[in-house]
Amino acid sequence: MKQTDDKNKTTRVEEIEQRSEDIGREQLATRPGKEVSMTTDPIFDDSFPGANRLRGKVALITGGDSGIGRAAAVGFAKEGAKLVITYLDETQDAKDTVDYIKALGGDVTAVAGDIGHPAFCRRVVDQTLKTYGQLDILINNAGEQHPQSDISAITPKQLEKTFQTNVFGMFYLVQAALEHLEAGASIINVSSITAYQGSAGLLDYSSSKGAVASFTRSLAEKLAEKKIRVNAIAPGPIWTPLVPSTFDEDHVNTFGHDTLMKRAGQPLELTEAFIFLAWERASSYITGQTIHINGGRFLTT
Repeated sequence: MKQTDDKNKTTRVEEIEQRSEDIGREQLATRPGKEVSMTTDPIFDDSFPGANRLRGKVALITGGDSGIGRAAAVGFAKEGAKLVITYLDETQDAKDTVDYIKALGGDVTAVAGDIGHPAFCRRVVDQTLKTYGQLDILINNAGEQHPQSDISAITPKQLEKTFQTNVFGMFYLVQAALEHLEAGASIINVSSITAYQGSAGLLDYSSSKGAVASFTRSLAEKLAEKKIRVNAIAPGPIWTPLVPSTFDEDHVNTFGHDTLMKRAGQPLELTEAFIFLAWERASSYITGQTIHINGGRFLTT
């Protein structure tokens, strides 16, 4: 899990491009996948030491054990935030993330549970307050997808589970956290490019991410009077455990090749967007908006 950035050997972008070229026909046996089992590790950190932009803040990040959530957690820790990350059952990934952050001098707590259940969402918010005494940033990142070639193959159970994780969990966490968020707080939801351009093979997933986009805009309108900002990030093809655990070998092998940059993105390439939206000094006049990080796909938002 060691992340390196030797400037004498390669630049940050060159390292990212090379890692994308290394992506092959990788497959993971379980969903949503474990980063510890991946052959080609996602890049989630570099040599930038941070600038204390989030010092004194406490952030709760769902799905913070791996992928995009891990990158956001590491970036926030380097900016001085204290963290609570949630995970489902990816115990080793969560341990690796916690160990990595603590080695950087960060303060982090990992909590296992299913965000699709309101009782867990209340519990993790309560634990955040008990541990750190405050909550300033909520990142609704955890999600799941189950590709199907035809709508008739999407069972009621799959449909319910996709929305339970991707939409209901977001609602439950905001409901649990809202009374503890003060003026200047930030809520950041993770949507997807599929919410804007669609995805024939991910009908339920793309629909759930469309709900995230609408929820973000509506909640921003509701919380503006409280001076709580609500925004979203909509990733395109980003190399995370979700990809080799849900797509077939051919899809994985060409993942991201249809973007202008002809490659998959890395979780690290989203980190600064999370920090930007969390840092009130930089984004105090931004709410209800979505940042699209997708390798150059042009979308109408």
